[in-house]
This record gives sequence, structure tokens and C-alpha cells, in this order.
Amino acid sequence: MKNSEPPLRRLIRVTGVVQGVGFRPFVYKLALTHELAGWVLNDPEGVLTEVSGPAPAVHRFTAELRTQAPPQARVHEVRVEREDGAGGYGAADFEIRESAHGGRKVTVVPADAHVCADCLAELRDPADRRFRYPFINCTNCGPRYSIVRALPYDRATTTMAAFTMCGPCAAEYRDPLDRRYHAQPNACPQCGPRLLLAGPAGEAAEGEQALALAAAALAAGRIVAVKSVGGFHLAANARDAAAVALLRARKRRDSKPFAVLARDLETVRRIAEVRPPEAELLDSAARPIVLLRKLAGALPEEIAPRNPNLGVMLPSAPQHHLLVDHEGLETLVMTSGNISGYPIVHRNEDALAQLFEVADLVLYNDRDIEIRVDDSLVRYSEHPGLAEPVVSFLRRARGYAPYPVEVGRELAPLVAYGAELKTTVALSGGSRVYLSQHIGDLKNDETFESHRETVRHLAALHELTPRHAAVDLHPQFRATRFALKEQGQAFETVTQVQHHHAHMASCMAEHQLDGETIGVLFDGAGYGEDGTTWGGEVLLGDFLAVRRLAHLRTVPLLGGDRAVKEPIRTGFALALDAFGDGEAALAAFPVLGELDEQQRHVYATMAQRGINSPLASSMGRLFDGVAALLAVTTRAEYEAQGPIELEGLLGRDLAMAAPGERYRFGASEREGVTELDPRPVVRALAADLAAGVAPAELSRRFHSAVVDLVVARCLAAGSATRQVVLSGGVFLNEFLLVNCLVELGRAGFAAYCQQQVPTNDGGIALGQIMVADARLRGGQR
Repeated sequence: MKNSEPPLRRLIRVTGVVQGVGFRPFVYKLALTHELAGWVLNDPEGVLTEVSGPAPAVHRFTAELRTQAPPQARVHEVRVEREDGAGGYGAADFEIRESAHGGRKVTVVPADAHVCADCLAELRDPADRRFRYPFINCTNCGPRYSIVRALPYDRATTTMAAFTMCGPCAAEYRDPLDRRYHAQPNACPQCGPRLLLAGPAGEAAEGEQALALAAAALAAGRIVAVKSVGGFHLAANARDAAAVALLRARKRRDSKPFAVLARDLETVRRIAEVRPPEAELLDSAARPIVLLRKLAGALPEEIAPRNPNLGVMLPSAPQHHLLVDHEGLETLVMTSGNISGYPIVHRNEDALAQLFEVADLVLYNDRDIEIRVDDSLVRYSEHPGLAEPVVSFLRRARGYAPYPVEVGRELAPLVAYGAELKTTVALSGGSRVYLSQHIGDLKNDETFESHRETVRHLAALHELTPRHAAVDLHPQFRATRFALKEQGQAFETVTQVQHHHAHMASCMAEHQLDGETIGVLFDGAGYGEDGTTWGGEVLLGDFLAVRRLAHLRTVPLLGGDRAVKEPIRTGFALALDAFGDGEAALAAFPVLGELDEQQRHVYATMAQRGINSPLASSMGRLFDGVAALLAVTTRAEYEAQGPIELEGLLGRDLAMAAPGERYRFGASEREGVTELDPRPVVRALAADLAAGVAPAELSRRFHSAVVDLVVARCLAAGSATRQVVLSGGVFLNEFLLVNCLVELGRAGFAAYCQQQVPTNDGGIALGQIMVADARLRGGQR
């Protein structure tokens, strides 16, 4: 080639999610397009490439590394590490070199991705050699995080190492111009994983027969456990009310909503309202469950009783497509494959030992899952008063884990163990915090072992060696006790972080905020600095320290944890506090008649004498109590059922109650801290209930009162800062979150909520990292 342009040679570093996503073949093709010579390789930092050729072509190549990157890539940085005029250019000579394994690992493991359009077309093409093959994949799609054991991401470091590629697959794998070049899970029916079926009496099948038998069982109203990307699901025909009821009975889950797998977007639109951004989320590579407003009567009410929402996802694995392609199976209930209270099952031997308690058949395969990854759950919210819509994680797992949060500051080498419920773990590396997938509640040995294994797995993948640990302040939390025992051995220091400070720091971290900040932290329970249960908090401070500005008036939790499962106890305690005696409380709220006279007497005595009735300043418990007093939910099968069903009365209509109809909290000062009094709200609810105001309107007035309370307390904070963060599980309430953001903005505040990590305890570990780091450095930067 003849060219008058001066030669230029560049060594370029690309970081981010650039391994396992087809980045090297993309670089190879890009270099050929621009007629550049050089090479590209994977190493522990990401991708390294050297190119030489005409300067304009090298400049275009450099820019397009970011702008033209493969669909599953997430480019964090394109950095020119060396540049000179050496090296001529002629016929382009470019090669893909072997991966380099030395040095500290800072690359990011790719998340598991759905089936791309090209693979889906081949799956349905009778002429293709992978026709109806349940494990079809390429460099643009397929399992990643759930099968990887170590970096660099090569086949030998995944669970696909057990499968030797046949000749045609190996040829694709070696061809830089092929879509399956270095696709580590690459396989076909001749050399790859097999689909298998088992029944409780030893019945067995594989391949197409296994799929056909599973589909027939679902069509006949039976329950099938299905091995998916990150673990097992329990599946039932979503249009068969009897099958849904059977699944509920066997799983002992009477009310908690089930998720639905739909064949395609057209199918989704027949069962729920879908706004364009929600369609984008559904169809994204992550394929999360998306909370949509359900269409009345489209599916049995038993799927999501007393709830205006329906959690819907599109197929994330080839076997999902093959199942829902069957006539009559276009919608399937797909719920986590586990025994209640235990983590999702991901090993074949555990599925075959445990899941026949619920399932009639188990549809599985012989490709191992290295690390369990549950489905992610997200919600899209918009409002005319918001500058931008809000996408909230209710659960962050498949498709998003283990992508890190960039916090904008170098961090000490830390591991954070999270909370006791909705647990995730986190590790710091440089200015990134690697947050794990959702793990669950640390109530049993299996979940705790999963918790510890996730720490080991994340640390090994990124070659992180934490020297310090961060844990919750609660002395009885299992992870806290474990870490404190390891102090001086595995860890130099263990920092205990107050629960709500961690919530606040988590939101600050994902927005890279600094300096004095107001934190409004509403949840069910968190161990307070005074040893009592907090949960309705307004704090002021930063990563290093906070002080308590305001909190809800405490209410006794009658019977301790039993009050969470029987919110009518909290309702009684609220009414007793508001009206002074049990008879007046009963007169105000007829639902309390569900308690007989002796129960009311016992509960009143417990409250007055503090017998097995710890005090809690909890917004979550206030929502529980109000839901009970309005006869919405008097006994809860699952966490936050009362608040969810109380919000459900609003039908996702985010309009605030009229100003003159909103209830008002009281407020009084005590030792420099404001106590927020819900008794006026409870009395107003009773008056409106007696006047015949509809339950939905009562709910709207109550919700609006909490929004007004948030704005009022921020205005009364006595600080020059206009920076407010909202966090805690109560802010999963869409009405509350969106209206607080809108009204705080109108009041002149810059208000932030969590969008990279969950606002519930799934985001706690991120905040623990930030607080512990600030304390280790003594606040100095």
C-alpha cells in the first residue's frame, strides 16, 4: 500500500468488561478494516493492543475501540500507554496473541448474557448444526460469571473445561473472523453439554425427549424444576390456576408474588402494560425480571395476589426459548428453585436430592454452575417532576453481578459482609467496589456457606486480598461474629458500621458524593448506636461520622420478631399509643376485633410493662401497623407484605393526596434530637375510616404524609448542605421514593437515590466499605 501519511505506532490499554465479550476478535477486525499492523492480547488488566500504520488510521482505530465496541463490552478506559513514529506500514499484519497471566487482575468478569439474535436464529434453523441445541452461544452471548473460576477468562478456567471441542467447534474457536472465536462455552450437540431429565422414581431421559417430557408435564399442570443459567427455577404453566395453586401449596408460599417468564415482548404486552423503557429493560442482555403493571384478568390472580404489579422476564437461556415455544406454554411461572429460607439450588446433586419435595420432574444438564446467581429484579419509574426516570434494583444478581461500582477514590483493601437479610458481600480494589450477587438471608448454614464462598470466589477472580473487614454493628449478626473472631488472624482490623450509616454511605458512594450530607434512612430494623432498634432515621454527616437529627417515635414490637409476622400486633401497639387504652383502640379500628379480649389485654400489658416488647423507631414497622389497622394485611407470610399491599392499593398512581387531606406527623425535641410522632396520623386515619373514606384514599393520604415529613425534616436539618440521600428498604416503595425526589427537588435540594445497587440491605456492603475506609484513614484524603 502507498500512503504519504507519517507512520504512527501506539500501545493501547483497554479496561473494563473486555474479556469474554468478543473484544479481541473485534480489535482484530477493526485493525484489518483500517489496514493496521500489530497484535492484541488479554491480560489481567484487560486488553492490550499495539498497532502501527498511517497516523489518521491509528487515531480512528483508537476512537472506535470505545465507540464501536461489542454489545456486551463495557469499556471503562482507552489509554494510550506508548506512542512513537517507529514501524512502517504496508500490508497489514495483525495477530491475536496468547493471553498473558502475570500481574494484578483489574479486568472485570463479564456478567451472564441472554441468547443473541444470531444464536436464536440458528437455534430455530433446521439446517443449522445447532438446531434446537439448548446450550448454543457465541462471543456475544451465553454464560460467563456463573461458569468462570479464574481470570484471564479462558476455557480452561471455566466449567466448560470438562468438554473437549469437536473439529467444527474447534475450527470456529480458532478463526478470528468467526463469531465464536474464543467463545469459551462454545459447543454443539456432538461435543457439548446434554439436556437431562429425572423423575422421583428414577425415570430418566435426555435431549429432545427430556425437553418434550418436561413440556408435556407443564402442559398437564405439573411442576418442573428447570436448570437455568445461575441455578434452578421451579416452573408451572402460568395460565393454569390449579398448577399455580399446586406450586404455592408445595412451596408453602401462599401470597408472595411469583415471576413470569414470557415467550416474547408481544406475549408480555398481552399480560401487562409495557412502556418503551420497560421493553428495553426486558430485552436487554441482562434479561432481568421487570415489575410491570399487570392487566386485570390476563393471568390467574394467584400469581400476584393483591398486587397491581407483575414481575416478568424474557428468556435468558436457550432452553427457556425451547420450553415457551411449545403451544400453550407461552407464559410460565418461574420462581427460585429452593426450599423456603434456603439459597437457590445450583448443583445437580442438590437439585435431585431436594427439589422433588416441590417438583414432579427435574430438567437439568451436565454443565456445572460455578457460582449461584439468582434473577435480578428491577423497576422503572417516571414522573413529570423528575429530571430523569429512575430504575431501581429490588435484587441485583444475574446480568449485573459482579460489575463494580466506581467510587472515585482509592480504597483500602477491604471486604464487607453486609447485613443479615437480603445479603450481598463486597470487596474493594483500587477505586472500585465489587458487589456480589444477591445471596439471601443468613438464617441457616447453607446460606452462610454460600456467603463465605461468594467472598472467596470474588477475591480469587480479582486477586484481591482484603486486609480489613467491615461488618454490621449488631453483635448477634452471624457475619459480624465470624469476622470479629478472625480479627488479628485473617484481618488486621474489623470495623463495625451502624446499619443506617452504611445505607447512607452506600447511596453517597454510587453517586460519588462527598462532604456533609443529609441521609433519610427508612427500613424495617437496624441496630442503633444506643442498642435499640432504629429504622426511621434522619442523619447528618459523611463517610466518617454521622449524628442523629430525627427519628420516629418508638413503638413496642409485641413479642419481638413475631410482630413482623403478625403486623396486627404493631397495629394494636400504634392504636394503643394513640388512644391510650385497648377499648378505645378497638373502637377506632374494628379490625382489632380479630384479637380476642384476652389477647388485647395481654398485648396491652406487654406494651405498658415492656415485656418481650423491644422498642423500635422503625418506618417499616409503621407501614406494617397502618396496613394492619386498615385491614389490608394483619398477618404476613413474607417480608414487607403489609407495606407492599398497602402501596398496592394505589395502583401505581403516583399522584399525591390533596394538601388539605394529607395527615401530619407531630414533632418534639428531646436531648437535641427531634422525635417524629405518628400518633396524630393514626388518629386521623381512624377518623377517616369511621367517615367511610375508601382504603385506597386512606393509603394515599398516609403515603403523602410521609413524603411531607421527609421534606420538612430536611428543611429543618439546620445545615447549609442541600445534598440529600434516600436509602433503606422502605424506599423500595415507588410512591414514596418518586414523590420524595420530586418534592425535595422543588424545595431546592439535590436528592439522590440508589440505582446501581439495591436500596434495601442488598446495598449495605457498599456503604460498609466506604465507612470503614474513611475510619481507617481517619477522615484524611
